[in-house]
Amino acid sequence: MTVFLVLGVAGLLLLTVSLVAGDLLDGAFDALEADWISSAVIGGFVSALGFGGAAADGAGLPLPASLAVGAGSGLLVGWLAWWLTRLLKDGPSDGTVSVADSVGQVATVVTDIPSEGYGVVRVVVGGHPLRLNATAHRPIEAGAEVNVTGVLSPTAVSVAEVWRP
Repeated sequence: MTVFLVLGVAGLLLLTVSLVAGDLLDGAFDALEADWISSAVIGGFVSALGFGGAAADGAGLPLPASLAVGAGSGLLVGWLAWWLTRLLKDGPSDGTVSVADSVGQVATVVTDIPSEGYGVVRVVVGGHPLRLNATAHRPIEAGAEVNVTGVLSPTAVSVAEVWRP
């Protein structure tokens, strides 16, 4: 039973190190060219093998049966660790919001937009509020709703008043 518990604790230590060190340990497994091998998978397998085997041994099962229970629980936890890490690594991530994403969006004029110059508009893109300099073909007062029609620079857009019948 002591060997199983030592394996369980060693697996937990490996899991802790893999959480703290991140992909540092996984670089050692890159030479194997196997996507399923990672420190999280190995740590999960070893800890479940140890604690599963210790539980089976404590329940009075013979050593071969304890090893089988430990190996089965290790495979299950190792697969779960592989699945979860793959899900996190391959999952979509929102890109950085850019001014180009504001084209076609409705914005609110914050500072009056003169006919020859810039005012300020506020537009929400993907839940992120952006304050941008804005120009228009004719003057627009603060508080009006406008459509963003084009990008002039990383901080400036062209706008047109929202047409309402």
